[in-house]
Amino acid sequence: MKKLLALAALYVFFQPPALSPQPPANKDAAAWEKRAANVTIVRDDHGIAHVYGKTDADAVFGVMYAQAEDDFNRVESNYLDAIGMRAAADGEADVYRDLRVRLFIDPDDLKAQYDKAPQWLKGLMDAYADGLNFYLSTHPAVTPRVIKHFEAWMPLAFSDGSIGPDFEKVNLGQLEAFYGGRASSAATQRDGYDEPTGSNGIAIAPSNTTGHHSLLLINPHTSFFFRSEAQMVSDEGLNAYGAITWGQFFIYQGFNEHAGWMHTSSGVDNIDEYLETVVKKADGMAYKYGTEERPMRARVIMVPYKTAAGAAQKQFTVYYTNHGPIVRQVNDKWVSFRMMQKPLDALIQSFTRTKVKSLKEFRGTMELHTNSSNNTIYADADGNIAYFHSNFIPKRDPQFDWTKPVDGSTPATDWKELMSVDETPHLLNPASGFIYNSNNWPWSAAGPDSPKRGDFPAYVDHGTEESPRGKHALRVLPGKKDFTIDSLIGAAYDSYLPWFAEQIPPLVKAWDNAPAGDPLKNTVAEQIALLRAWDFRWGVDSVPTSLGVYWSDSTGGGRRGTPVSPLQALADASDKLTRDFGTWKTPWGQINRFQRLTDDIAPKFDDSAPSIPVGFTSSRYGSLASFGLARSPNTKKLYGNTGNSFVAVVEFGDRVRARAVTAGGESGDPKSPHFNDQAERYATGNLRPVYFYREDLKGHTERQYHPGQ
Repeated sequence: MKKLLALAALYVFFQPPALSPQPPANKDAAAWEKRAANVTIVRDDHGIAHVYGKTDADAVFGVMYAQAEDDFNRVESNYLDAIGMRAAADGEADVYRDLRVRLFIDPDDLKAQYDKAPQWLKGLMDAYADGLNFYLSTHPAVTPRVIKHFEAWMPLAFSDGSIGPDFEKVNLGQLEAFYGGRASSAATQRDGYDEPTGSNGIAIAPSNTTGHHSLLLINPHTSFFFRSEAQMVSDEGLNAYGAITWGQFFIYQGFNEHAGWMHTSSGVDNIDEYLETVVKKADGMAYKYGTEERPMRARVIMVPYKTAAGAAQKQFTVYYTNHGPIVRQVNDKWVSFRMMQKPLDALIQSFTRTKVKSLKEFRGTMELHTNSSNNTIYADADGNIAYFHSNFIPKRDPQFDWTKPVDGSTPATDWKELMSVDETPHLLNPASGFIYNSNNWPWSAAGPDSPKRGDFPAYVDHGTEESPRGKHALRVLPGKKDFTIDSLIGAAYDSYLPWFAEQIPPLVKAWDNAPAGDPLKNTVAEQIALLRAWDFRWGVDSVPTSLGVYWSDSTGGGRRGTPVSPLQALADASDKLTRDFGTWKTPWGQINRFQRLTDDIAPKFDDSAPSIPVGFTSSRYGSLASFGLARSPNTKKLYGNTGNSFVAVVEFGDRVRARAVTAGGESGDPKSPHFNDQAERYATGNLRPVYFYREDLKGHTERQYHPGQ
C-alpha cells in the first residue's frame, strides 16, 4: 500500500499556497497596511499584547500579528501539526504522524467549508491569514520552515484549542503496521510513561465569597509555552482576555466583562472503533453493513517529508467506511475510527463564546455541540456558576460494550442523535456554592450536589475516577464561605499531597511490622521517622517530599516500573538521592526546578545553567498546582516541562478584577526581557494584576503601536 517516490521538488499536496517555495506577490500589502492602521497593540510591562480594533476582524488581524511577533515558530509548528506537514519540516520519522492527520483533515473539504461559512466568519478567517502574512512581509529575516503563506481555510484544521485533537487516540504504531506493511518503527513508540495532563477549573458562587461576587479559577495543565496570554477588544463588543493557543484567533480559556469559561479534559467516551468485515472485489474493497456489501471509499494521500538529499514523499491509499477511516487491523477485521468532525461549527462556537454576555448566550453556544473533548466550568457577573460536561456525546445502544470496538456490520451500532445539554451531566448554581473539575469524573463536581452516576449512560464518562487532585479539591472547597481572589489562589496552590497521605502510612506500618533483625529496618529508620512526622505537604525546603517522590519512583507506585518491596524502594530512593545530590536529606527545591534556556519545542535542560526552585509536584500526587517533570539522562535535577502553564483567578461584579501568571514569559525570544520574567511569580504562585481595562494600562504600558511599525 506504500510507494516511495524521490522528487526533485516538493510535491505540493495542499495546492501551492501552503507550501509554495516563494510567497505570492504582495498585491494585498496596501489592504494590510490600511487594516493595520485600524489596530492598536498595547504591550504591558510583562509584554502581554492588548489588541484593540474597530472590528472583530481588526482584533483578529492584530492578535495574529502579535502572536507572530512573540513566537512565530510555535505558530507555524502548531499548523504543521494541524494540517499534517510535520514531516516536511522534520523528516521521515513523522510521516505516519502526518498520515494520521490527513486521514481526517482534507484541505479540499476545508476550503469548501470556508466557502460556505457565514460572511462574518469568513472575515475573521481572512483577517487571520492577513495578520500572519503581513507579519512575514514586514519581517523578511524570519524564515518559515514550510508555511510561507497562510491561507484563510487553515483555522478550520485547528478549530477548538485543545492541546491534542481527538484523532490522536489513533495508535501510530498500529497505523504504520496497517498502511506501511511492517512492524512499528521506534519513532512511533511511547516510552511507557505518561505524565498526567489536563487542567483545573473551579467556580465559586457569590454565597461563598466575601464580596458576594462569583469567582473563577482558570488553570490549564499543558506542555509549557503551548499558549500565549492576550486580550482582544473591538468596537463590535469583543473584549476577551486569557490563554490563546499559538496560531488561533480566539481566547480559548478566559473571560470577558460578563462571563468566564475554563475547559478541562473530559473522560467522555465519544470516540468509537468499529470492526469492519472486509470483502475484496474485482473493482476494489467492500465492507458488510447489514444485508449489504458497500464499497469502501479509497483515497490517495501524498505525505511529503524532508531528507538530507532534498524533498521526498510517500504515497498511501487509505480506506473509509460509513464510520470513518480505517486505522488498524485486528485478526481478519479492519478497524474504522469514528469521531466528531464539524470544524466549521467548532470554529463558530470557539469564537462566539468569547462574546457572550449571559448564561443564556453561553448556553446557546453549547447548542452547536462541538467542544468534544472538554468539560467546561463557567461563572458570570450575574452570579451564576455552571458545569457543562463534554459537549459532543452521541447516543448509543446500551446493549453493546462501547469500551471496545463494536461490530461495524450491525446497523444497531450506529450512532444516534446527540445528547442534549440537559441530558448530559451538568450543574447550575448548586447549593454547595462551588463547582470544580480536574479531569476526574463529574460525580463529585459540587460535593453532595453533584450529578448522580446512575442517572446517565456509562459512556458519558468512561475510564475516569476520583483522582488525587479531585480528593484534594474536596478538602479545600466545601464549607468555606469567605473566598476572595487571594484565598482562591491559595486553594489552587494548597500544598497537601493526598496520594502520599494514602501511601506513606502503609510504608510506615511495613517498617513497624518488620522483624528487628531485618537489615532494612535499621537502614531506613531515620527516613521512616521523617516520613512518619510528615504533614504530606510539599515545599521547597521539604526533605520528605524528596524522599516521597523518589520512593514512589522506586516502588513503581507513582510511576510505571518493576515493583519492589516498599522498604527496599525507600532504601533505593535514599541511595539515588545520595548519589545524585550528596545526601538523601536534600530539600525538594534543590531538586525540583524551573528552567527555560531556549524556545525549542522539545526543551533542553542543563544542571550547570541557572534555574529556580519549585515547591509543587506532579499532579499524580494530588498537587492542584501541577509541575510535571522531564527526566533526562543528562541531568540529576528534575525540570518541569508540563503542568501549570497559565493560571488566572477572576472576580466578576460591576467591574472585572483578575490576577494571572504565565509559565516563563510571553516571548519566545531568549533575548527578550519577557522570555523568563514571570518565572519567579510562576514558581511561587505570586500572580500579577491583569490590566483588563484600558485605563488600567496607564503607567504599565511598555509600548503602543500599529502592526508593521
